Amino acid sequence: MAGWVCCAFLLTAVALGSDKQSAPVQAANVHFTVLKDDNNKPVRNASIVLHPVGKNGKQSKGGLEIKTDNEGKVVYEGLPYGMLRVQVLSPGFQTYGEDFQIDKPEMDVAIRLKRPIDQFSVYGKEPVKTAPTTPPPTTAPTEPKPQ
Repeated sequence: MAGWVCCAFLLTAVALGSDKQSAPVQAANVHFTVLKDDNNKPVRNASIVLHPVGKNGKQSKGGLEIKTDNEGKVVYEGLPYGMLRVQVLSPGFQTYGEDFQIDKPEMDVAIRLKRPIDQFSVYGKEPVKTAPTTPPPTTAPTEPKPQ
């Protein structure tokens, strides 16, 4: 019985000793606003995907998706400081992506989504019809006539 008490005492001492005071993780409240680029109207129900980015520039696995409200806004509280990759997706708009440095307790991020533009493709358009050209006549060099 004394062995169990001694073992429990040692485990408690180890647990308390390893509970070092570490610096608190700084977190930010980020206010996202998503607007249409052409008329400044809000984009409702846009998907905002957040990925932490490591020191090597690669995004971490996983991520978090949030959606904008009817005013094109959403607030995410408690984002840790550091680099954050933001992707915004909404039907009828180009996908938006950018990295942001989260380094203030309160941040406002305004995102402007653009409509898709026509892409040029040689396969999608009919070739321009031109009149057939005939090559210039080839003639064998002739000797100059003596005069």
